[in-house]
Amino acid sequence: MTTMNAMDRAAPALDVAALDARLQTASPLEIIAAGLDAFPGRIAAVSSFGTESAVLLHMIAQLDKATPVLFLDTGHLFEETLAYRDTLAEQLGLTNVQTFSPDPAALAAQDADSSLWAENPDACCALRKVEPLARALGPYAAWINGRKRYQAATRTAIPFVEQDGARVKFNPLAAMGRDDLLAYMDAHALPRHPLEKHGFASIGCMPCTTRVKPGEDPRAGRWRGKAKTECGIHFGDGI
Repeated sequence: MTTMNAMDRAAPALDVAALDARLQTASPLEIIAAGLDAFPGRIAAVSSFGTESAVLLHMIAQLDKATPVLFLDTGHLFEETLAYRDTLAEQLGLTNVQTFSPDPAALAAQDADSSLWAENPDACCALRKVEPLARALGPYAAWINGRKRYQAATRTAIPFVEQDGARVKFNPLAAMGRDDLLAYMDAHALPRHPLEKHGFASIGCMPCTTRVKPGEDPRAGRWRGKAKTECGIHFGDGI
């Protein structure tokens, strides 16, 4: 018996554009269900367990609590985020939350003093997020994430389904606005991220996250003062 390699696990033939077109009037729950149906046993969700993550995770839990949920612990996260991960997983009954961390040898070689975030944030994200996610997604042909069009100018054209390198990516919450998300969380009594009440609208690594001022984009507090707007895991480069 031979071991299945990465190419063997690549997404099966699928007309991604046609599926996206078919789902234009579908609800987020229906989009998630379409992904689970199209890739049984070969799809995972990726979650930061941030301020809006509870919505996507609650929907996934309604369909299949055993869906793999991949979480990246970069080593720079707020303690509140790690606690929120555990709270949500328990409350929603998620049974397959998997935490992935940067490779220890790579950390020792490239960021021994943990200052790379200040010197080269792109390299830091590549080391602490992009590589661990590529490793985490190794067994899967598709993934589900929680990006929304309203979050930033760079996200206004997000489709519901897209080709992302070797994999298919589902963006079921793309059309939801902030008010929609808040209403959903209230309707289902979902717990909020502990830092949200302190002005953090989008929460990543502690050194690169600041509070957001009224009227700013929700992601304005990420890498403030730098041209950088994304960590790199959504660049469609074959992850």
